[in-house]
Amino acid sequence: METVTIPEEEYKKLKKLEELDFDLIRQFASSLEDLKEGRFKKLA
Repeated sequence: METVTIPEEEYKKLKKLEELDFDLIRQFASSLEDLKEGRFKKLA
């Protein structure tokens, strides 16, 4: 594995984006599970 040096501010920004991505994936997976189980409402 190669080591790369980046500014701390950029590192923190990338870590926040990574956390956001995992949160969105969890929400999407949960929504799919709800859909499979029939737990949804049709809107409009």
